Amino acid sequence: MEIFWYIIISVVFAIFFILDGYNFGTGIIHLFFAKTEKDKEVIAKSAGLFWDFNEVWLVAGGALLFMAFPTFYASVFSGFYLPLIMVLWLIIFRAIGLEFRSQFNFQMWKDIWDKSFGVASLLLALFFGIALGNIVRGVNLGGIENGVATFELHYFFLPLWNSTFSPLSETPGVIDWFTIIIGLISVVTLAIHGANWIILKTNSSINNNLKSVIFKLNILLAALTFISLLVWQIVNPNSLDNFIDKPYLIIFPVIYFLGLLGLFFIKKFKKDIYGFMLSTLVILGGITSSLASLFPVILPSTNNLSEPLTIYNTATSEYGLSVALGWGVIGLILIAIYLIIQKKLFSGKVDKMDYGH
Repeated sequence: MEIFWYIIISVVFAIFFILDGYNFGTGIIHLFFAKTEKDKEVIAKSAGLFWDFNEVWLVAGGALLFMAFPTFYASVFSGFYLPLIMVLWLIIFRAIGLEFRSQFNFQMWKDIWDKSFGVASLLLALFFGIALGNIVRGVNLGGIENGVATFELHYFFLPLWNSTFSPLSETPGVIDWFTIIIGLISVVTLAIHGANWIILKTNSSINNNLKSVIFKLNILLAALTFISLLVWQIVNPNSLDNFIDKPYLIIFPVIYFLGLLGLFFIKKFKKDIYGFMLSTLVILGGITSSLASLFPVILPSTNNLSEPLTIYNTATSEYGLSVALGWGVIGLILIAIYLIIQKKLFSGKVDKMDYGH
C-alpha cells in the first residue's frame, strides 16, 4: 500500500506542476515580454481562467500526503516553515494579481497587479525548484550539532541559508548554490511551458516571437541540466545508483530528454499543441527522474546519525492506508471529472472569453 499511495501522490503533484506550472510560466512571460495592453489582458486571461482549478491538485496532493505519510508531512511542514509561508503569500499575490487587474480601468492599478502576477509567478517557480533541490540534496534530520540531536530524529528546521552557502554542509540552509541551480532550471522550464501555453491558447501578437524565446531558453535549459547533473554527483555521489540497480527507471530521464530535444524544433511545428506536449514531458520527466533516483527515500539525511525518511518509516498504519483507498479514489474521480468539464468549457483560444470584468 505504501508504494501505491507513493505513486498516486507523485502523480497528483506532477499534474499540479504541469497544470499550474503553465500559469507560473505565463506570469513570467507576462512580466518580461507582454508590452501592449491587449497582449497583457489576453495573456493574463490565459492564466486567470484556469489558476483556481489547477491549484485543486496542490490541495489534493497535500491532503493525500497528510493521510498516507503523516510523519513526512509533519517533518517537512515544520522544517520548511518559513519558505512555505513565503510560498503561501506568493500564491495569494499571484491570484489577486490576476483577479484584481481588471476591476478598475486605471493604468497604474493594472500595472501594480500585473507586477504582482509576474513577480509572484517568477518567485513561485524559483521556490518550487529550490524545494525540489532540498529534497534531492537532503536536510539535517534531527538537527544534529556536534554529534548531538536537537530534535527528534525525523524532524529538522532549516534557515533560509547558512554562512557557507554550501550544500555539502552537514547543516545546510534552504538556499545554497545547488538548490539555486535547481531553482533556475525550474524557472526556465516553466517559462518555456508558459510560453507554449500562451501560443496554444491565445492569438497574442507575441506568439511568433515566443517560439524564438522558447528556442533560446531551451539552450539555457540544456546547459543548466548538464551543469546540474555534474554538481549532483558532488552533492550526492550515489544519485545514479537506483538507475543502475533498476534499469527500467531509465524511462524517466528518457522522457525528460525527449522533451528537451524536441523543443529545439519548436519553430518547425505546424500544430501549437506539440510544443506544449514537449514541455509537459520535460516537467514530467524531471520530477519523476528526481523521485526515482531517491526511491524509496523521500527525504535524505545530511548527517550519519539520522536515518533518511522513506515511504516505509513515515507511512500511516496499513489499516489507515486501506480505509483511505476508497475515499481517495472517489476524490480523484471527482477531480478528474472536474478537469474534463473545465477543459471542455474552455477549449480553444481564450481571446474572446470573458474574464475579470
